[in-house]
Amino acid sequence: MTKLTVGQSLPPGAEVLAGGVNFTLFSAHAERVELCLFDDEGNEQRVDLPGRTGDIWHGFLSGAKPGLHYGYRVHGPWEPARGHRFNPAKLLLDPCAKRIDGEVVDSPLFHDGYDSPDPHDNASLGLRSVVVHDAFDWQGDRPPRTPWGNTIIYEAHVKGLTWLHPQLAKNIRGTYKALGHPLMLDWFKQLGITALELLPVAHFVSEPRLQRLGLSNYWGYNPLAPFALHPHYASDPQQAINEFREAVRALHQAGIEVILDIVLNHNAETDLGGPTFSLRGIDNSTYYWIRDDGDYHNWSGCGNTLNLSHPAGVDYAHACLRYWVETFHVDGFRFDLATVMGRTPDFDPQAPLFTAIKNDPLLCDLKLIAEPWDIGPGGYQVGNFPAPFAEWNDHFRDATRRFWLEQSLSLGELAGRFAASSDLFKRAGRLPSASINLITAHDGFTLRDCVCFSHKHNEANGEDNRDGTDNNYSNNHGHEGLGGSFDVVERRRASVHALLTTLLLSQGTPMLMAGDEMGHSQHGNNNAYCQDNVLTWLSWQHSDSWLMHFTAALIQLRQRIPALTRDVWWEEGDGSVAWLDHAGQPLTTQAWQHGALCIQILLSDTILIAINATSDVAEMVLPRGGWHAIPPFAGEDNPVVITAWHGPAHGVCVFQRS
Repeated sequence: MTKLTVGQSLPPGAEVLAGGVNFTLFSAHAERVELCLFDDEGNEQRVDLPGRTGDIWHGFLSGAKPGLHYGYRVHGPWEPARGHRFNPAKLLLDPCAKRIDGEVVDSPLFHDGYDSPDPHDNASLGLRSVVVHDAFDWQGDRPPRTPWGNTIIYEAHVKGLTWLHPQLAKNIRGTYKALGHPLMLDWFKQLGITALELLPVAHFVSEPRLQRLGLSNYWGYNPLAPFALHPHYASDPQQAINEFREAVRALHQAGIEVILDIVLNHNAETDLGGPTFSLRGIDNSTYYWIRDDGDYHNWSGCGNTLNLSHPAGVDYAHACLRYWVETFHVDGFRFDLATVMGRTPDFDPQAPLFTAIKNDPLLCDLKLIAEPWDIGPGGYQVGNFPAPFAEWNDHFRDATRRFWLEQSLSLGELAGRFAASSDLFKRAGRLPSASINLITAHDGFTLRDCVCFSHKHNEANGEDNRDGTDNNYSNNHGHEGLGGSFDVVERRRASVHALLTTLLLSQGTPMLMAGDEMGHSQHGNNNAYCQDNVLTWLSWQHSDSWLMHFTAALIQLRQRIPALTRDVWWEEGDGSVAWLDHAGQPLTTQAWQHGALCIQILLSDTILIAINATSDVAEMVLPRGGWHAIPPFAGEDNPVVITAWHGPAHGVCVFQRS
């Protein structure tokens, strides 16, 4: 008979120590916790955790080694109205498990019951936590620590980025290995990006509804085990942890930071009718925001919302972040639906989790990026997150699209977004880099689709085109869909160039979505979360090489403009910026709000961005002195000095003072 000694209450999860493995599990309301051990044939042995320190149950298993499969059965009250849903018939995953074995299937055995506990055992489904050992030779790895002012973020999906890359070996396409392959490193460096922001790589699963439709969760925003690496992005799932670490090490050697999109707002247990995998059966009333009737507050839109203001929730999220930094050397996080992180339940910039992160020397200097909203009351919080967080700025996205694709924005509104949205972010010691400027992201149209589709086309998602936003601020330029006449194609190209120029030469931190520099299209699907197919995979063989070179040239130019790289707020008279009209004169108050959509933006007194967003050709007198157009708006050797610009409709050009 296996026996456990008391062990210790830290660290969280299963930790390999000298002579065995220490197990810990938080549960404030449990009456008994059984550790379930499985041999190679799947036979289960149950043994009580003998120690309890506060609300941490713990025990030490002498002689245990990495590779051991385990789970928990937690005994306690079944009182759904009070949020208690303990059911020892259900084998539960360790919420801090670093590896999961087995696949999630849509089975009633995963359900704990609704009004009464379901008595059927789910162990036969084979979902297990696995003990791992984290040793790895980092070979002196050092984080790049790119200053915010020089940061260019590239948002990418691990699989979709390389699955169709013809020059990569088939066995590594779509994997962690591919991220660190010399071909990809060369691409990143040629493009000029400094940070790779990856859609979720923590172990996620497909929702039961998608499984029934024959679809899958492609994006990964349905986490099963936030401490565990998703195994299906590894060429060898047994080596996933080391494959990802090798990729991070290679990216760091190339000077590229790694930022992880992480989901701490909900998990895969969905609503009360959904499966029970872990937290619901361990301590439902503590880990989730529970309504008075025992149901969940669904502020995430995914069925449940984690309570990250409770000390246990804070400890859980905090430990998870530290694990990814310590074990994988990541350089930062993008937090999905980050308003949940600050709910107490109203949003509070001084919420406990924010304070824990700010006071942690391992975390506070990372690149921390909030998606600053959720769907609960008061969920939209753009500009209200505390330092050191940066935030996705949807004001920039919408304003830039409206200006170029709808001509429905004043020059004053555009300038506000161009100047790092100082009306939102210039407060409480925050810097311009706090504004993460984006035109596109995984959620929405691609850049090419912004200029090819005026309406979403999400029929393939199985929701009769009801899903996804209708507010795209897009313009098909007279033809819905790809293709079109020569005139349509040329006007679309001009719009893409204008959107990219605005993104990459505005103050703030630019984020480019992978594939936009290639001309990737999702054929009008603006919510491709369940499309793991050619719709979302980047087609390297059909990439637009001219667009890639255009994008790279803009990034190189950005890095040469002090007004953009210094990461300080522009002040009147400091030489950072001047706003000029079509005649090269300072804009009047009337022109800011009601003038024609023509503007010249002078940066650092040396770079001039001339913009004509009207539907007519505009003659623009450049400021005093000689100017010449620079790449990518002119050839590498462009000695022609001009004093005026014959600006085409919906056009932009960048000049350098001669």
